[in-house]
Amino acid sequence: MPSGDGAVVPDAFRYTSHRASKKHGTSLGAAQAAAGAVDPSADPSQSVDPKKGIRVAYQGMPGAYSEAAALTAYPNCEPCPCEQFENAFEATEQWNADRAVLPFENSLGGSIHRNYDLILNHRLHIVGEVYFKVRHCLLALPGQDKADITRAMSHPQALAQCDGYLTALNGGVVKEAVDDTAGAAAHIKQNALAGVAAVASSRAADLYGMEVYDSDIQDDKSNVTRFLALAREPLPPRPNVPYKTSIAFSMKETSGSLFKALACFALRDINLTKVESRPMRWNPVTQSAEDGTSMQFSYLFYVDFSASMADENAQNALRQLQENATFLRVLGSYPADDSRL
Repeated sequence: MPSGDGAVVPDAFRYTSHRASKKHGTSLGAAQAAAGAVDPSADPSQSVDPKKGIRVAYQGMPGAYSEAAALTAYPNCEPCPCEQFENAFEATEQWNADRAVLPFENSLGGSIHRNYDLILNHRLHIVGEVYFKVRHCLLALPGQDKADITRAMSHPQALAQCDGYLTALNGGVVKEAVDDTAGAAAHIKQNALAGVAAVASSRAADLYGMEVYDSDIQDDKSNVTRFLALAREPLPPRPNVPYKTSIAFSMKETSGSLFKALACFALRDINLTKVESRPMRWNPVTQSAEDGTSMQFSYLFYVDFSASMADENAQNALRQLQENATFLRVLGSYPADDSRL
């Protein structure tokens, strides 16, 4: 972790004032202002249902799990497919979509690091989360025998989540990675590939005229992906609703600095639901503050905690954290998903 004096932080990552928050994200001051804002959308009786008539960007083709997660979060939305994660961020920033719903972590594969990096590069705020249970199916052209399948195509994570099943299928099929689960089904159908299966959703089978040869083929039945909803503006809090807040920060290079950072929350009985470190992209390698010669990595910490930015306890915790942080950004404060398996 670099010291505050030596780190050169690009504007896109810098801790920003309320005035600059629309350009670079939400600072502590901006998040507090949003927490105290009066907004008609916080009162359903004074506004149109915010889940109707909005465009939601997601990565993948129609039939992808990301599309299903978008429809779970916003049931009456217009899903907007995007080729890459970056395109979904950009579509929302540029007003081509009202929200983006993107995967950030999976119960088996862990964090989607690309999206954690991208959220710092873009001017969007987390406004919701969806825990989506992934149920993989084996799809192929209709009228075949499952014993004739020799190859399986899908996204690398989907293949990994079904590795045991695919290894046992017909003595082990060849696994071929592609960009998208639904895209694999579409490719097989378009090119009439006999003997080739896609690992995808049952909705993809319906959309692309494929047959489901087997269902729930994932090796672990509790396969859940956490999707986050992103918007251009932060979300004002609603009363009597459990909230989460997500932040990113870095600390000065001193003994016990991470302990002191986490103590800001522990001393106030604030539950941390996620703690993860990532290399600091703008300054990944530094010299040790102790001897000035040895090389060490610099880290950025992502933390989720169970509280709203309207909570005075949470505000005090972040004020204390800010005293020793070289960088602090509130990524969003949003209703927690309380779904059960």
